[in-house]
Amino acid sequence: MLTFLPFIQKDLNLTPVQVGQLASVFFFAYAIAQVSAGFLADKIGPKKVMYIAIVVFTFVTALTGMVKSFAQFLALRIGLGLGEGHHFPPACRSINNWFPVQERGRATSFFATSWAVAPAIVPVIITTLSFYLFGGEWRPVFYLLAIPGAVGILLLWYFVTDTPKEMIDKGRLNKDQDIDAPTRSDEQSMSKEEKRKNYGLFLKDVHFYFYTLLLFCQLAVYWGTTTWLTTFLVKQHGLNLKQMGFFASAPYIVAFFAMMLGGWLMDKILYRMKPVALIGYIGSIPVLWMLGSVEKGNTGLLLTLLLLAGFFVNLNFGSAYAYLQKRYPKEVVGSATGLANGIGQMGSFVSPLVAGYLVKVGTNGTQNFSGVFIFFALTSAVAALCAILLKEQQVTTLTSPLVNKEQHIS
Repeated sequence: MLTFLPFIQKDLNLTPVQVGQLASVFFFAYAIAQVSAGFLADKIGPKKVMYIAIVVFTFVTALTGMVKSFAQFLALRIGLGLGEGHHFPPACRSINNWFPVQERGRATSFFATSWAVAPAIVPVIITTLSFYLFGGEWRPVFYLLAIPGAVGILLLWYFVTDTPKEMIDKGRLNKDQDIDAPTRSDEQSMSKEEKRKNYGLFLKDVHFYFYTLLLFCQLAVYWGTTTWLTTFLVKQHGLNLKQMGFFASAPYIVAFFAMMLGGWLMDKILYRMKPVALIGYIGSIPVLWMLGSVEKGNTGLLLTLLLLAGFFVNLNFGSAYAYLQKRYPKEVVGSATGLANGIGQMGSFVSPLVAGYLVKVGTNGTQNFSGVFIFFALTSAVAALCAILLKEQQVTTLTSPLVNKEQHIS
């Protein structure tokens, strides 16, 4: 939807404020879904929750091609948010089940690159399809997007299980690869009272809330820029459909490598999230500030700043989500991730909405986004402050919330 946003805006005669509302209502539903998704992942297993998520958001995506009014679009955006929102926490729980603690930064970063790979290649692919197959129309493309959803369901069915043990029982994994074997019996025998106490590990941890605010800002900047990027390129810089597809993809090509680098730095060099976060957030501030004020026609500087934004905004993406997996026991990672991401995703809700009010519309219909990108830069500054305050010691038990001495700490 975001790729075709300026063209959908024109066809449905939407104002910048309405566009911001469409983006924000998706993230509001997405945020609500995070909490229930995390709970369900811990309760019934991550695979079942991911099944439901993919079916729902695939169906809603196909329906988007039929939208005729702002109200219909609003309803579909809510449905899409509820569908997609039930995918991320169970996916993080699966990573926690399958990877040892010293590899989770890289594993989560690699998973998070899907948010970079898709925006890097999808704008080019779908704008090309629209241009050559559908005469520049956007509606038929949404029908085609149901195909990747169907493929995702098949891949989930064949390649994913909730735990290594299930894969071993199917004869598709060697017992030596079962990283969870020594602790599984402890988890299964845990009483309800013990599980309730484990939830207190993060609910009573002040640094969980510092982290949640950091995530709020991270997601506000990422989804704020992602939501408005194509409109910014078309409305402020006058790019056509083909040019916009290329420029919109550029920052996400860099983002893939930035996410992987951030996870590698966390696991292998710095052993912490904080330094990665500070590099990313502090670097984002001047880049985003300047990006909104690039003069029309200066495509060289525009492309350079887009690439830099793609690097700094995304450097801490994967490593940020690995923070919870390294700090808390696996029994509560799904719930902790769901709650933190649910609150954090409110940044995704607020950001596009605020940006819609910050877009300056000229008397001749031109749009200026300088205030929007200043807002994103200031949000990055708040994230940097949260990173400074954050502690990363591993919490082991509620009664003894001590650090694991073998972990590198801040």
